[in-house]
Amino acid sequence: MSDKNQLLLFDKIQLLADGYRKNLAAKIDLRTQEMEDDVTDHFLIYRVLGISVAEGKKIDLYQNKGRFLYKYAGSFLEEAAKTCLQWKFPNAVSRSIPNTESSRPKRFEIDCVYQGKAVEIKWREATTDGDHITKEHGKLLAIGKAGLIPIRVMFYYHQREQAIRIQKVMSDLYCNAGGFYYFGNAAWQFIEKESTIDLFDILNKIAENNEKTTCK
Repeated sequence: MSDKNQLLLFDKIQLLADGYRKNLAAKIDLRTQEMEDDVTDHFLIYRVLGISVAEGKKIDLYQNKGRFLYKYAGSFLEEAAKTCLQWKFPNAVSRSIPNTESSRPKRFEIDCVYQGKAVEIKWREATTDGDHITKEHGKLLAIGKAGLIPIRVMFYYHQREQAIRIQKVMSDLYCNAGGFYYFGNAAWQFIEKESTIDLFDILNKIAENNEKTTCK
């Protein structure tokens, strides 16, 4: 990729990040204002458990901030990764396929489909229970029947023992279905290999630029 094209893509992802950052800040500001009028009767239980009113307010505030942050972080990283793939493969698109294994849902949504590959992009796994595994297994079978190779890309891997066991099951499901499961460093490497774009490096530069701006 030429230096000019690299700069264009960097600017595109920078603009994407700016949009998500501004929307996240607006959501957090609005929720913070709304919480000023929240009923705080439940602080009685906090106090019983040794949490002061002041600390309880901070906990509630950051719990709400965390919900927005996790949602926006996941959506941004998934869209940024898809942007890289579409840079290399302009015909790459999101696509829905029929659920051939059960009645619900009627269709499965695939994040990015190109060259016979069905790529699911996750910043990290949010659900790790048995029902989730059953649904994912059905999705894998449906992807295969649609004539596509299932690929799962997950950038951040859970560290808890139970979550790691579940993800091992997920990895085995993909392998048994003739697909691939990339997580952690392998996820970043997959995006770079497929798209020729070092997304990890781009995001680090954007983060560093944000920190420099904040410190001024």
